[in-house]
Amino acid sequence: MASRLHAHIGTFRQLEILLALHQGGSVKAASEKLFLTQPTVSMQLKKLAEAIGLPLYEQVGKQLKFTDAGLATVATAKQILQSCEELDMHLSNLRGLKSGTLRLSSVTTAKYFIPHLLGPFCERYPGIDIQFTVANRQQVIERLEQGLDDFYVFSHLPEGLDLEVIEFMSNDLVAIAPASHPFSQKDTVSLEEFCQEDFLIRESGSGTRYATEAFFKNQAVTPNIKMTIASNEAIIHSVLSRLGVSILSSHTLAFGEIHDVNVINVESLPIRSKWSFSWTKRKTLSPIASVFLTYVETEGREIMQSAIRI
Repeated sequence: MASRLHAHIGTFRQLEILLALHQGGSVKAASEKLFLTQPTVSMQLKKLAEAIGLPLYEQVGKQLKFTDAGLATVATAKQILQSCEELDMHLSNLRGLKSGTLRLSSVTTAKYFIPHLLGPFCERYPGIDIQFTVANRQQVIERLEQGLDDFYVFSHLPEGLDLEVIEFMSNDLVAIAPASHPFSQKDTVSLEEFCQEDFLIRESGSGTRYATEAFFKNQAVTPNIKMTIASNEAIIHSVLSRLGVSILSSHTLAFGEIHDVNVINVESLPIRSKWSFSWTKRKTLSPIASVFLTYVETEGREIMQSAIRI
């Protein structure tokens, strides 16, 4: 039985725009995400609100606040578009994986190896569309809670979530210093000595920050934090500029030629962890996601061993 709304809601695009607005928090963010102009986004949202017959959101200061009608519409939009995606995946399976979308979301440091993993897979299935999101740990957790992707890559799994998990490869966090630093000339550096140096740390929400703070807390020591820096590359260049020492994933040094940064042997380091692919138990894997998971488990580790120089 057809509802009143199906005749009034113009397109699936309006629902996509509403979800982009809800996720991004502004018309500007929604327009950038969907590559539309802001007037187009505003017009489509106005048409959708007229079809619903109730306001979907209101401006409160600089923030958008969704109404009950807006939140209900967002929830239904997710269900509708998820159903369309499942149909697309099913048809893709019938075509032999010649089309469809695989969505991956990973913490920042994993960007160094995920592309090497995706390359051979995309060559094998050239019709597959890959949506690869790179964000800090907290942002990836938020995407997981919203169910936006097929897989989420962490080195430190979030707690309290019902997840399926496969461990993929090691991710050791190591101490680094300039090659010209006295620490680079020593066989071993005590943790107390290390903590006296100016320390460069990742931003709050970063997985590296999370692991580093947990390590220092467990060791009952406090580093001499000089700067908070929001990217691994910026930290490496800051170390090169003798602004301090740091702790980063060894993968940040595995790709490219970085001759003037040394891994130093600090007692109680490295911090041992492993990269994991995770997904929510409540979400059924699409045919494409299932094939990719098999690829990761059977071939992925070997591919990465040949790609990473550590």
